[in-house]
Amino acid sequence: MSKLINAVNCLRYGIRNKKGMELVQVAILIAIAVAVGIIFKTSIIDFVNRIFGNLDAANF
Repeated sequence: MSKLINAVNCLRYGIRNKKGMELVQVAILIAIAVAVGIIFKTSIIDFVNRIFGNLDAANF
């Protein structure tokens, strides 16, 4: 009986651990996205301004 309880506890805590790792992965991905946005901020702004300038010039 104790083996069964031990197996159930391992599964239960294993699932919690995986959820925690998924949260860490999401946090790392968000941090990377923010860092890339900060690094390429001027390039992104220039790109968006150029696109909207072209759309405005085309009367779109």
